[in-house]
Amino acid sequence: MAQAADWDPRGNAALEDQLSVYDEMRGRCPVAHSDYLGWSVFSHSDVVEVVTDHETFSNEVSAHLSVPNGMDPPEHTKFREIVDRYYTADLMERFEPDCRRITRTLVGALSGRVQFMDEVARPFALQMQSAFLGWPQELHEPLAEWTVKNHRATLRRDREAMAEIALEFDGYIRQMLDARRDSDPGSDLTARLLHEQVDGRPLTDTEIVSILRNWTVGELSTIAASTGIMAHYLAEHPELQDRLRARPQDLPAAIDEMLRIHPPLIANRRVATRDVELGGRQIPAGDRLTVIWASANRDEQVFGDPDEFRLDRDPADNLLYGAGIHVCPGAPLARLEMRVFLEELLAATTAIELVPGEAPVRAAYPASGFTTLPLLLR
Repeated sequence: MAQAADWDPRGNAALEDQLSVYDEMRGRCPVAHSDYLGWSVFSHSDVVEVVTDHETFSNEVSAHLSVPNGMDPPEHTKFREIVDRYYTADLMERFEPDCRRITRTLVGALSGRVQFMDEVARPFALQMQSAFLGWPQELHEPLAEWTVKNHRATLRRDREAMAEIALEFDGYIRQMLDARRDSDPGSDLTARLLHEQVDGRPLTDTEIVSILRNWTVGELSTIAASTGIMAHYLAEHPELQDRLRARPQDLPAAIDEMLRIHPPLIANRRVATRDVELGGRQIPAGDRLTVIWASANRDEQVFGDPDEFRLDRDPADNLLYGAGIHVCPGAPLARLEMRVFLEELLAATTAIELVPGEAPVRAAYPASGFTTLPLLLR
């Protein structure tokens, strides 16, 4: 079994290709320990066990309020009911025209060689999130800078910097809340949050800021990573481009499969509430766990060859959006954005290609996807 010194997501091998490291760890030690992450859980079955047993593996992992991600029932249940109302089929249908307009404008302005992450993926994620929540354009640049600083501080586990960055984000959101105090709740979704209630009282500003922080941190990083991952996969597989241009109805399954092969979200945290055995390891109460989604969704015991692209897989096996009571509430929005993005990208191009002699640079933990991704759009 691997000991603490054997496993570090910041090691040289992980920086070059973290997915290969997770594949190796899954076969060698499916539940491994390190000082950095606590107990890392790599196999599909063990990850499912952890995330579907919230009584044994709690989401209350932070000293700071996290609504509803960092809550367990019954508090989680009450706040999750509020959050779910923002991702209904009706709201997705109403947002799709704006989603398509933004995507078409962004993609239509591109041709030739592009630095995909900087010119497409990150602006796409930022513009989508801002449009969905009704945030002004002048907030785009500060939020983009904030995302970079947050990633760097998280990687370093610099708690002082992370606290300062959280306060900076809170300041942006509180300004928008103040500007919407007297707004009609139908004016945008941020204004609507000001009128929500829990236990017969209005949400506090602190609770609203936490909800919006969770939405924004998750959305900006994973959507940017997802668009880069999909564009890279299509560039490496031109035959799939041709198939999806001819059969756009295959896009939902193709998107899920591309993002299973190269998951956009690496990990989430839990904490053991009691002494428990997992994957042959004895985990004491109070110990931290890190579920490695990017390993579980490539588990050979479930998917066979993890790099084999198939459209006939059982969707229930795919942990792209998690599982259990904390399954991603924003999945409907993510699915809409990625489907529309690929529809418009494929319609605007005849070929998406890698740039000869310019290798993409993979992102390192805790991010996924690519840091840089040069592509040719024809």
